[in-house]
Amino acid sequence: MHLLPSYSALLAVLACATLLPACGRDTPATATVALPAALLETHGGWPHYGGDLGGTRFSAREQITPANVDQLQLAWTYNSGDLAPESFPDSFNSPAMQVTPILAQDTLYLCSPRNRIIALDPATGRERWHYAADPELSGLYSVTCRGVAYHADQEAAPGQACAARIVAGTLDGRLLALDASSGKPCDEFGIDGEVDLKAALGDVGPAEYALTSPPLVVNGSIVTGAHVADLRRGGVPSGVIRAFDARSGALLWDWEAVLPEQQLADSYTPGSPNAWAPLSADAERGLVFIPTGNPAGDYYGGERDGIDAFGSSVVALDSNTGERVWHFQAVHNDVWDYDMPSQPVLFDFPGPDGPIPALVQATKMGLLFVLNRETGEPLFPIEERAVPQGGPAPEALSPTQPWPLLPEPLHPTELTEEDMFGFAWFDKRACIKQFRELNYEGLYTPISTRPTLVYPGFMGGSNWGSVSWDPVRKLLLANTSRVPAIIELIPREVAESPEFAERVEPQLDTPYAVKRRPFLSPLGAPCNRPPWGVLTAIDMTSGKKAWEVPLGSTRDLAPFPLWLDLGVPNSGGSLVTASGLTFIGAATDSYLRAFATETGAELWKARLPAGGHATPMTYTLADGSQYVVIAAGGNRMLGSKMGDALVAFRLP
Repeated sequence: MHLLPSYSALLAVLACATLLPACGRDTPATATVALPAALLETHGGWPHYGGDLGGTRFSAREQITPANVDQLQLAWTYNSGDLAPESFPDSFNSPAMQVTPILAQDTLYLCSPRNRIIALDPATGRERWHYAADPELSGLYSVTCRGVAYHADQEAAPGQACAARIVAGTLDGRLLALDASSGKPCDEFGIDGEVDLKAALGDVGPAEYALTSPPLVVNGSIVTGAHVADLRRGGVPSGVIRAFDARSGALLWDWEAVLPEQQLADSYTPGSPNAWAPLSADAERGLVFIPTGNPAGDYYGGERDGIDAFGSSVVALDSNTGERVWHFQAVHNDVWDYDMPSQPVLFDFPGPDGPIPALVQATKMGLLFVLNRETGEPLFPIEERAVPQGGPAPEALSPTQPWPLLPEPLHPTELTEEDMFGFAWFDKRACIKQFRELNYEGLYTPISTRPTLVYPGFMGGSNWGSVSWDPVRKLLLANTSRVPAIIELIPREVAESPEFAERVEPQLDTPYAVKRRPFLSPLGAPCNRPPWGVLTAIDMTSGKKAWEVPLGSTRDLAPFPLWLDLGVPNSGGSLVTASGLTFIGAATDSYLRAFATETGAELWKARLPAGGHATPMTYTLADGSQYVVIAAGGNRMLGSKMGDALVAFRLP
């Protein structure tokens, strides 16, 4: 599950927090670093969701620098119109604009939360065309679309319709191909420009199968997973990964995250791990990298029948055949909803004997796993550590979990009574009392019928925003949240009794429903001391932290004058540039910020019309002007201001 808990009541009182010390550096770095010609050639625009197929979120553009970033001005704003209440009559979550546009054919392409596929003029933000996919939204847990993909057909004649096409997924499980110039469906793709992804999945309930992440286009194939509605029942649709011909829409291959002997002969396996986060690819090596979720029965493993061999893993597949090349499991027998939440990032690891083709997987646990992307072998040491045992199905737990000795964890690995926090003495005392009553033995404490403290919580740590890679400075940039959660298994007979009135996730086909909530004080703040959100730079030559600063302020969560830079829960990702800047929104306050990548000093921030819970992107036009663009759509679950804007900034 990749949605976040509600913090609308967060930070009701902040008076004593003014005594908290500030973190970070206050000396901006203004020098730029020479970039190799090869990087300039491959990282000049933004043709893919993550900047490139490897998801580095790096741009070689250098017009905007640490010396002039404070001169950035609003260039244009585009509003998608998706906030109208009639657009989401029965959804659990109002539309969240979390898209990162792509730039192709001198056009910005994006999707709105309710699947309007849109083409914009990158200089003015004026709409060139849009296509309304009109998905069924009733019952959806997540109404969002994070991006689209672009494909240029090398065999098409110049000027032919759909010679270049935009590929997008929908919230009701369709795969679309649209002409990049006009927005009209590509008739030869599937049936009238659509492939119904649910048709081969058997029993699919309402709102159980949706595409929220962009499809991946590599070597003429469209590869996609999907968001499968977990926490509902054991027989939810399979999380199968499939590849389709980018021209015809014909199925090329499929791969399920189960062992061969567990695969069904004539259908896909219900409840098998899915991949809701974006995928990445190494086109030269013909590899696609899949971040998988956990099997159905998120918080109870006793009914899985062993189908978690590839759950909560990063898996390398042959992009031509779908055959598994290698896999690495980051969580064994996951019962904490610690699924792989983000796009694996491909980079050249700075090894002692030269660059090594590598991959880094960020996790909800705040751990980073750095692997050789050709073999899956760890490039930093990883050991198996003993973890707590017990719970209602101890036979379904793993006695150990993998632990990377490096890089250093992005998130604290334990929570103690000394870490309890409150805005007043009674607030802190209530947190301490609650902490003492919780079932907690550290990371990987088994979920129980007794309220269990889970830290990091199910939002992470890291989440779908992933991490960014600066190949010049060999720094990995990561934003994380630090908010504990309380998880409790509710016996089925209790959850279904007439007198039980609490809201729970049903988790049918198991003996337990699930109750989840953030670990908050009576005054509405997380019970752990701030920062509750940070931005961290990891030096990948050593695996050590280069710097770490609080990310975000209490503005938009608290009244003036209690706007404090404590670091707040965040959702979204970062962008790094060759000139030495890291751009990020993500926090619950409505700002886009620029930090000095080398030091973590905040150099600039601009007010957004709503919470910037997306990943920014950048591009340069023919006149040399560089733009930075971010979606500002807010997040109801985080308590930030809602909106429907795409906002662009540039120098005067």
